[in-house]
Amino acid sequence: MSFQELNNAYFVTMKEALESAAKSMGAEVIITDARHDVSKQISDVEDMLQRGVDILLLNPTDSVGIQSAVITAHEAGVITVAVDAQAEGPLDSFVGSKNYDAGYLAGKYLAEKLGGKGEVAILDGIPVVPILERVRGFNDAMKEYPNIKIVSTQNGRQERDKAMNATENMLQANPGLDGLFSVNDTGALGALTAIEASGQDVKLVSVDGHPEAIKALMKPGSKFIATSAQYPRDQVRLGLAIALAKFWGAKVPASVPVDVKLIDRKNAAGFSW
Repeated sequence: MSFQELNNAYFVTMKEALESAAKSMGAEVIITDARHDVSKQISDVEDMLQRGVDILLLNPTDSVGIQSAVITAHEAGVITVAVDAQAEGPLDSFVGSKNYDAGYLAGKYLAEKLGGKGEVAILDGIPVVPILERVRGFNDAMKEYPNIKIVSTQNGRQERDKAMNATENMLQANPGLDGLFSVNDTGALGALTAIEASGQDVKLVSVDGHPEAIKALMKPGSKFIATSAQYPRDQVRLGLAIALAKFWGAKVPASVPVDVKLIDRKNAAGFSW
């Protein structure tokens, strides 16, 4: 499996679930970390193909940029399933969260907590389909509240430090900011640091269900109020199952959407990936 990054508990959880599933069936697993570099990811995939892999699980760092690697894998006769993030090219299947729903649910929750009015901002991320879909879902939720205005969008690249800096810039430029949507929890945790340091009353929502995010939103008076939780273990297990079915000659669906669940302080206790 080629990951877009492994400096993130979400993908580490996915990696561990894959290793466990592969061990139970006696399969060898090769894992690479693209570190958000699509050129490295393409090179990693080419190396895997040279090693004669039967199945490629792909978590792309750039949904469009990875297309050449998908084509190469297809031409080599390797079963290729994208997991978590969609990829352009001749995939056998895609397994991923309902990311539009994730953004929409988080947006709806934020809007209700703001009483349907105020200024909000978006902490964006890398150009992969899940991120684009989360933002689209959030934007659609905001359209239902004409008294809420999106005043800023900045890219935190889903990384804590970059997200913290981007949030600091948005807070300084928008002193009346009431709410913030982050496309992932790692970025949201950076944003939370900036919000707390600013002393501004900004409500924060996000996507993932990261263990640290769950802890943060359970704290009394936390500015972090909700996250649309994903299920990384289920996604990679489904991805492997779909790939195996195809490998053994079965017809498989083009995509397998996985539900998300909105987590707030009321239902956070006991939730984990």
